Amino acid sequence: MSITPDRKAEVIATHARTEGDTGSAEVQVAILSERIANLTEHFKTHKKDNHSRRGLLKMVSQRRRLLDHLKTTDVGRYQALIGTLGLRR
Repeated sequence: MSITPDRKAEVIATHARTEGDTGSAEVQVAILSERIANLTEHFKTHKKDNHSRRGLLKMVSQRRRLLDHLKTTDVGRYQALIGTLGLRR
């Protein structure tokens, strides 16, 4: 259900802007997207897990806030990120 350390390191390496970058908006959005995808798979078998569903909704809103921030500061980075992650917006 959670992201493994190896997968997290791989996501960070893929989306990092510079070497050792773990806090940029791109990295945070990519990690949140991975966790959201994992929870979405979890809900396919555990339909009544409402406690985890609340956490999923919080992660989705956090990702939305980060994407909105990125869109206002640098539209090019925003477009590139949603293109690589396959997000609808």
